[in-house]
Amino acid sequence: MIDYYETKQHPITKKMVLDAYSKVRANKGSAGIDGQSLEKFEERLTDNLYRIWNRMTSGSYHPETVRAVQIPKKSGGYRTLGIPTVSDRIAQQVVKSYLEPMVEPSFHEDSYGYRPNKNTHDALAKTVKNCGYYSWVVDLDIRGFFDNIDHELLMKAVRVYTKEKWLIIYIERWLKVGVFVEGESQKREKGTPQGGVISPLLANIFLHFVFDKWMEKYHSNMPFERYCDDAIIHCTSENQAKFIKSVVARRMKECKLELNSEKTKIAYCRNSVHRESNSAGVSFTFLGHTFRPLGRPTKNGWKLTYFPCMSEDAKKSVREKVKEVVNRRFFGDIQGIAQRLNRMSKGWINYYCVYSKWTVYGLWYWINLKLVRWVMERKKMGRGRAHLWLKKIYKQNPNLFVHWALARPY
Repeated sequence: MIDYYETKQHPITKKMVLDAYSKVRANKGSAGIDGQSLEKFEERLTDNLYRIWNRMTSGSYHPETVRAVQIPKKSGGYRTLGIPTVSDRIAQQVVKSYLEPMVEPSFHEDSYGYRPNKNTHDALAKTVKNCGYYSWVVDLDIRGFFDNIDHELLMKAVRVYTKEKWLIIYIERWLKVGVFVEGESQKREKGTPQGGVISPLLANIFLHFVFDKWMEKYHSNMPFERYCDDAIIHCTSENQAKFIKSVVARRMKECKLELNSEKTKIAYCRNSVHRESNSAGVSFTFLGHTFRPLGRPTKNGWKLTYFPCMSEDAKKSVREKVKEVVNRRFFGDIQGIAQRLNRMSKGWINYYCVYSKWTVYGLWYWINLKLVRWVMERKKMGRGRAHLWLKKIYKQNPNLFVHWALARPY
């Protein structure tokens, strides 16, 4: 009989490893530098889990080099993701599950990123509320945050919460492990790779002391919302906004980080309440949503509101993904396209259409035009006949495409 609660030198049970594996399996993910997928790992599941437990409990566990992957950013350029091996992801999940309950209760209520029972829509809702009261915002952007976290300062923050040597040892090993880039392994003197299971928790611990507690202690009159390294600060005047922008920049330098001066900006929350004239910008983007003045009908007539809608960068990203599905290289039928496209459309609608459906109508209309173009090429029809054919499909099955509930093919 297996004793799932058996421990050795360190307080790690077999059940902790088994639970960690279940969470990693649920999140899926690609193979690390060893090429071992989850399916391959599961071929010898018992042996592999035992090996992780045995090495972690004896202190002999050492992570493998992280595989670097370049991911295109919505705003242009690339973001480097570090993909650990399956075994390393399970080991990181063991530490995360043990450490998170210690740190979570101390985190700021307006920190929303990668936390239990908090999500992006909570952050957006609080931003909408504060923009209705505070007339200015500072949109902060930290340059290369995950790549530039100082290891010494991060470990100092971790030691505030725990003195357990096994936690500290393994976190330090993950921070120092090399990254495989362009055919060679590179040492890392700073940063924690995005893509690691424990990286978001370490990022929150770091910014809790660098930003959240510092704001609470010295500038509590200016509320904020933070989602990992994205943050918005609310101010009552333009001078106050300029002041907090400069002192936050100084604070980041003290903690060996840097604000991106091109992307960090001040915006005016223009609406029916805040109507003063100014030369500052009147929009900013947060979590894929652009906050800007919008005229909306109310029972008292049209009013100018400051509201979030899907950003242009997000729309561009969606269009690129649609083009990968709806193109001349797809030789299946319309039902096959619907099956592939609906998986993505449900997520886009659930995320971007919470606050404003009509501002996204143009995107769904564009997808319908892409479908018409596909019908033209696949069926060898002119535009008019292809449009009529798609309308006929809609009448036969109006639920074929998820987005048709928001924009019919007319």
